[in-house]
Amino acid sequence: MKVTGFTFIKNAIKYDYPIVEAIQSILPLCDDFVVAVGKSDDDTLALIQSISPDKIKIIETVWDETKRVGGQVLAIETDKAFQAITSDSDWAFYIQGDEVIHEKYHAVIKENMLKYKEEQTVDGLLFKYLHFYGSYDYVVVSSNFYKHEIRVIKNNKKIYSYRDAQGFRKNNNEKLQVKLIDAYVYHYGWVKEPKAMQEKQKTFQKLWHDDEWVEQNVVKSEEFDYESHISELAKFKDTHPLVMLPRIEKKSWKFEHDISFNKRKFKDYCKAFLLKGFGIDLNYKNYKKI
Repeated sequence: MKVTGFTFIKNAIKYDYPIVEAIQSILPLCDDFVVAVGKSDDDTLALIQSISPDKIKIIETVWDETKRVGGQVLAIETDKAFQAITSDSDWAFYIQGDEVIHEKYHAVIKENMLKYKEEQTVDGLLFKYLHFYGSYDYVVVSSNFYKHEIRVIKNNKKIYSYRDAQGFRKNNNEKLQVKLIDAYVYHYGWVKEPKAMQEKQKTFQKLWHDDEWVEQNVVKSEEFDYESHISELAKFKDTHPLVMLPRIEKKSWKFEHDISFNKRKFKDYCKAFLLKGFGIDLNYKNYKKI
């Protein structure tokens, strides 16, 4: 079985993306790795070149700024990396620049890749998600953050990145058939120093909206106000991936949230009631579980 990792990145240093940790977290499961590195305003290219030259193949790209609305450029860059994977790979393991896999899940991921390698009805593997928020001590429990997503796919070039690169589809807009596995993606996209987070917000929103929308809707502030953007958090009581520990030790800001003041939205109560009482899941699903 051959496994190729793939991802895309741009301005990783400028916006403090844990891309090195992301790649390193799945590198032990990969025979090789493709990274589409967009032309950056910092030394992102050199950063990626320093990780594991024997395993990593770099594709230098230029992002098409005319494709930014709706996050389309993110899918385009994902596809550039995926299409560069050679035909002898069985699986393609996707990771985004702010996602990390805990080493404790390596065995179960490999086990499932071996199990479903020859199963033609299985297009990919579905992962659970932990979204960290504000600091490394809190995770999101409100329903407006996605609970699952596909991160391992068959090396089938009929598969493509969907919309803003959150998931995948195949052929003519067909949802992938996937197996849910007992492994989590640790998403650190909402854990940054408040000034860096505010800069990311201003730039990142331009990948979904035009300049006028950004001017009218992105709060003008030096620092990101974490408390005003979240309704429900829980304390994280487990361990972080080993590759993240040096970064966590260097954390230079404080974020504290009193979980007793959590404000669950009415729609979250309704969703929880329907799921627990009737097994009805109203969350958006960009896949078919089999």
